[in-house]
Amino acid sequence: MFIDEVEIYVKAGNGGNGAVSFRREKYIPDGGPDGGDGGNGGDVIIQAIDHIHGLADFNRTKRFLAEDGQNGMSKKMHGRNSVDTVLNVPFGTQIFQKDELLFDLTHQNDRVVLLKGGKGGWGNQHFATSIKQAPKWAKSGMRGESAKIKLVLKMIADVGLIGLPNAGKSTLISTITNARPKIANYPFTTLEPNLGTFISDDKRLIIADIPGLIAGAHEGRGLGIKFLKHIERTKLLVHLIDSSSSDPLSDYKTIRTELGDFSKKLLKKKEIVVLSKIDLISTERLAEIEKQFKTKKIVLVPVSIATNLGLKQLTDKIKSKSSL
Repeated sequence: MFIDEVEIYVKAGNGGNGAVSFRREKYIPDGGPDGGDGGNGGDVIIQAIDHIHGLADFNRTKRFLAEDGQNGMSKKMHGRNSVDTVLNVPFGTQIFQKDELLFDLTHQNDRVVLLKGGKGGWGNQHFATSIKQAPKWAKSGMRGESAKIKLVLKMIADVGLIGLPNAGKSTLISTITNARPKIANYPFTTLEPNLGTFISDDKRLIIADIPGLIAGAHEGRGLGIKFLKHIERTKLLVHLIDSSSSDPLSDYKTIRTELGDFSKKLLKKKEIVVLSKIDLISTERLAEIEKQFKTKKIVLVPVSIATNLGLKQLTDKIKSKSSL
């Protein structure tokens, strides 16, 4: 199951306590204080890596606690510092606390210290003076920081495939990239975003297939608002429209309305409008659809993935527009 939002509790480690201890050696009955310091608690670090594609691990485990530092010991021995706890997330993950964006990990290997571990306390050796030569107290370790945070994944892709259910997005991404999504002749076969890599000559693009939208998606209908955020970072939108639909222009307007209701910024993105499945319609019907879109100053790229017709023209346009 694809998880792209999750709330978790994280806590850095507490510092170890300083020790209260006195030297006890043969022939030295009244040795001085020798309590060691406590070790530092572990930090909580969040790191973005490229081979994780969702936040499912965080949906199974909701609490992440770094180790505490070790307490100080006699003979001035320092308690062990705790190792840091590193949480690996997909790059594209945002970290929120109380609706405030703290970090946005947009690159592979981005790494942030989210919470600092507590400092270890001083042992009683530090508190000896000429007056207080045998202090029987030490300093407790400081508590590590803690927080409830929200992780939100917004995929990092160059190109986003959008359109109504069954418009042919999954077939297209499986044809031009290494992605292998489920493909079937019924709506909503794609239940989560699929990422694929398109490689041509020296060009390498990450393409995201976004599950089919419907009217009211921005209000949560269908698969709804859940996946619209995954096209916010893309440079280019490829909008697929099923040519066998009774009203392709209305289908186009439906998706554009949903994009605008979610975020006006999406309407400003570069766009390629693809008329898919043209092998299913007549030449006359194709000309009629192209004329309808032309009156709205929209240029169509007609394709048939089944026959490869127009596919080279489409991939050339994707390469060209994604470079601008």
